[in-house]
Amino acid sequence: MLYAELDGPVTPAMADLLDKALTEARERGARLLLLRLDTPGGLLESARSMVQAILNAPLPVAVWVGPSGAHAASAGVFLVAASHVAAMAPAASMGSASPVNLGGESMDKTMAKKVQNDILSLLRSIVAQRGRNVEWYEASVTEAASIDTAGAVLGRVVEYAANDPDDFLAQIGARGVPFGDGTVRIDPARIRVEQLDPGFRHGFLSWLLHPQVAYLLFIGGLAGLFFELTTPGAILPGVLGTICLLLGLYSLSVLPTTVAGVLLILFGLVLFLLEIKIVSYGLLSVAAVVSLFMGSVILFRGGPHGFALPLSTVVVTVGGIALLLGAAVVLAGRAQRAKDVTGAGSMVGLRATVRSWQADQGKVLVRGELWNARSATPFEAAPGDPLRVVAVQGLTVVVIPEEAAPNAMDPHAPPEL
Repeated sequence: MLYAELDGPVTPAMADLLDKALTEARERGARLLLLRLDTPGGLLESARSMVQAILNAPLPVAVWVGPSGAHAASAGVFLVAASHVAAMAPAASMGSASPVNLGGESMDKTMAKKVQNDILSLLRSIVAQRGRNVEWYEASVTEAASIDTAGAVLGRVVEYAANDPDDFLAQIGARGVPFGDGTVRIDPARIRVEQLDPGFRHGFLSWLLHPQVAYLLFIGGLAGLFFELTTPGAILPGVLGTICLLLGLYSLSVLPTTVAGVLLILFGLVLFLLEIKIVSYGLLSVAAVVSLFMGSVILFRGGPHGFALPLSTVVVTVGGIALLLGAAVVLAGRAQRAKDVTGAGSMVGLRATVRSWQADQGKVLVRGELWNARSATPFEAAPGDPLRVVAVQGLTVVVIPEEAAPNAMDPHAPPEL
């Protein structure tokens, strides 16, 4: 017998793990696949894929909702319904399979009716085939009904109440598992239980498709690109930011993400960029923080499906990103307003010493270098006289007599020619 654990939201990662479990069970010649289930629900498409895999499995699939306190909510109801035999641990629960849209809001009546009818038709056929309580499974969709372990066993929602997998196997061994046209019987005393190793792929996908990880990758990627745009040539922030952003976008494309949330976060980044170019006295930065916060709050749908971001995560992340991007905005603004310290622009305001001069042009020495020089108006100058540089044009400096340039050392003062 092969044993596998399905924990967390129902996503493509969980569907991939179920496919792997069924493949290995077939290759090992296992007589039963036992799944431990604990899920808050998740994606309907992934649940459909898993239900189809169970219905077409080459061996019986048993589902145990456990340990105590575990639940099979929303999409998890479909997995229990599809199983050949099911059990729940004491204090476990199951139910609330009503569909909601990807934004978490109520659907319009027409769309809600279509989705509900589609789900109900799937559940009716599965539950009737397994001989379970069709009325309760319908109520879990139409009325968001939930049920505890005792009620589930008494109401024929599941077959057994089991404290642990060994207890479940012992009860299965006494009655067997209906499969196909017959019954598969196992001897708990002789059966060998092998646990499935999920492997690196499942671990990585499960981590990547966690809502908080997807959110942090998306925000971190945007922050990295922001630093690359404000400090061109840094390279590392841009490379890491691009990798994080691509991984985050993949996760968001799989998870139930709201378009409005993504756009608000992107708009916040744009506002931070505009703060560098426009003098808003901090108003754009404040608006950017508000946009980031609101976008983060509504990025994933809430409710009982396990995709809502904790408010503490949103506050800490937005606060940290706001401080980092705000610091980058301040530094970038100072750099744009600062006087040049290298290149030709750094020579404006420096003292030049005459080497030779005639009318309005000659040779001058600036910072130990000999430059061609000219002035806008002719004046008399002898070798050794001091002048001031007011502009640089190619390989020629524009100079004026030092006594005529009282503000020459101020880089923001207009040159006097």
